[in-house]
Amino acid sequence: MPNLFDPVRRHADTHPDTVAVRGESSVPGGCSGWTYHQLRSRSINYAAALVEAGVRVGERVLLVAPSVPEFVVAYLGIQVAGAVVVPINTMSTQHEVDYVLGDAGCALVITWHTLGPAASSAARARGVPVWTLGPGADAGPATTEVRDRDPDDTGAILYTSGTTGRPKGAQLTVRNLLSAGEIGVACSRSTRADRTGTALPLFHIFGQASVMMTTFTAGGSLSLLPRFDAAAMTAMLRRDRLTVLAGVPTMWNAMLHATADTDPADFAQLRIAISGGASLPAAVTQQFEERFGCTILEGYGLTETTAFGTFTDIDRGPKIGFVGSATPFTRIEVRDEAGDPCPPSTVGEIFIRGATVMKGYWERPSDTAAVLDAEGWLRTGDLGATDTEGDLRIVDRAKDLIIRGGYNVYPSEVEEILFAHPDIVEVAVIGIPDHHYGEEVAAVVVRHPESTLTADDVSAWARERLSAYKIPRVIQFVDTLPKGATGKILKRSIDRRALLEIDAQ
Repeated sequence: MPNLFDPVRRHADTHPDTVAVRGESSVPGGCSGWTYHQLRSRSINYAAALVEAGVRVGERVLLVAPSVPEFVVAYLGIQVAGAVVVPINTMSTQHEVDYVLGDAGCALVITWHTLGPAASSAARARGVPVWTLGPGADAGPATTEVRDRDPDDTGAILYTSGTTGRPKGAQLTVRNLLSAGEIGVACSRSTRADRTGTALPLFHIFGQASVMMTTFTAGGSLSLLPRFDAAAMTAMLRRDRLTVLAGVPTMWNAMLHATADTDPADFAQLRIAISGGASLPAAVTQQFEERFGCTILEGYGLTETTAFGTFTDIDRGPKIGFVGSATPFTRIEVRDEAGDPCPPSTVGEIFIRGATVMKGYWERPSDTAAVLDAEGWLRTGDLGATDTEGDLRIVDRAKDLIIRGGYNVYPSEVEEILFAHPDIVEVAVIGIPDHHYGEEVAAVVVRHPESTLTADDVSAWARERLSAYKIPRVIQFVDTLPKGATGKILKRSIDRRALLEIDAQ
């Protein structure tokens, strides 16, 4: 019977002295790294402490920690003990933690020693025990047996961002997460020789499945940066001679605009850079390859699909505007409103079926039934189209679609055009209410610090490249755009009142 700990246990037997995980020396109290032998021992020791404390098989354990090696030990220790890990954002408020504690019915909270009191206060208010995850994650020398799990047992519950309604816990099974590791290895062709690095949070599915599970399945090493910084990422790249780098578009964009001393020599050993979490502008792909001599390969997936759905074929390389074809053990269909498959180049809703599709939302059968059918097809809520080669183009979120005067406007298309302007660093396009057209197109723009770009300049740029109904009529300049833990732009956090005021002028 399997356990998510199996890849680490296997590599600890075959090459115990290979480095499994490296940390950032600047993290207060953090460790510099462990071999597979050390990671196995510490994880089992941690599991023994959990079992001794009365944590039972199937119970939920809340984990609140940044991307440090100790997160990995606690995560794996929870798996060894047969419990279910519930990792959440380290920036969660007490109210947000309280909601997850109650919804998941957590039996224990584990929180990193430098974090604020939100998690511990919420736990104590509910009478839930709290453990502090300290440097080294040292739980003593006790050992325990690795608990066998059924492949369909829940291994982790990850809460969605809750763009509509309250957040829902996606139940990812042991099979889901182990399959994610195998698919990641197949897509990236990772081996024991690879040294993977990321600043992605491990509490997010991208970092947890696409990066951590893939690395440990291959038997390579994982370098962790707890908080993204372009200069720090480059320093880690040099220090650990990384061969695989994983991030989101805002990270690649930041590296392009960083003042740090970066050149192609820093990236010479890189095999691939992996991007996900949001659409990657073509301009970033082209500029990154020109500057660093490294190709960025895109993938597409959701929390509900354990991060995997499509990935760019390494041999063919990137196809601008596409996120690759279906990953191994996965099927993709684009369907029309009647539920019938769309022909190539026709936009419809994306459905995914395969080994990484969740078993359902935690204790929400009606929400599960709304997105997951009896055959295992997941309704993603994303709009896309395939070409004749089976590659997928993401058009936008169905909920982000702007309908202006009866015409469909896909924000990602407008963003792609605006982002190509040399004075624009970042941009987000959203719809705002309009009494005449129903919705109006609005663009929130971050300029280069020295730029004198005006709203008229942006409009003129768009007018030359877009149909009239797609041109943003409302343009706001800001210093920064709101972002989530992965660096993904959070459109729901944009102040729409300010845009409405501009529109009313």
